[in-house]
Amino acid sequence: MDPVNLETGRLVLRAVTSADADAMYEACQDEDIQFYTPVLVPYRREDAEKRIGEELPAGWATDKNYTLGAFRKDSGALVGSYCLFIVSPGVYELGYWAVMEQRGRGYSVEAARALCDWGCATLDVHRIEWWAMAGNTGSRAVAEKLGFTVEGTLRNRGIANDGKPHDWWVGGLLRP
Repeated sequence: MDPVNLETGRLVLRAVTSADADAMYEACQDEDIQFYTPVLVPYRREDAEKRIGEELPAGWATDKNYTLGAFRKDSGALVGSYCLFIVSPGVYELGYWAVMEQRGRGYSVEAARALCDWGCATLDVHRIEWWAMAGNTGSRAVAEKLGFTVEGTLRNRGIANDGKPHDWWVGGLLRP
């Protein structure tokens, strides 16, 4: 599938291009993004270029990972990265991170809702999962505003970029 463009009241969600590499690189210097998400540490500009030029297009081409950047309509500024990727037939995981300066304005809820709505309308989705490392209260707040039910905490589910195992929250959103 080719990448789609989605619009909300304040945002445009679209494929990230090489023109966005600096913004992606800068965003991924944030300690929270480096701790709570699986970005490489250290995150180099070359990593942003590889992600944009190879990994993200491959996800769309193979129908396994649908990642879009969210950009403000008023300024064109990068808000964050939002993705749905396949876990198993009919089950997708929602992942996202937001640029530090764009947090707290409702953009992540707006972007993630648009992507989830698109996924339910376009893909054979019956469940969308959300996972976040325990303590990532911003991610949890977004998920709960989207209607996800927090289903539990998985003890020592994964190793974070600090090399230590951490508990993770898991939630689900069922297709209406």
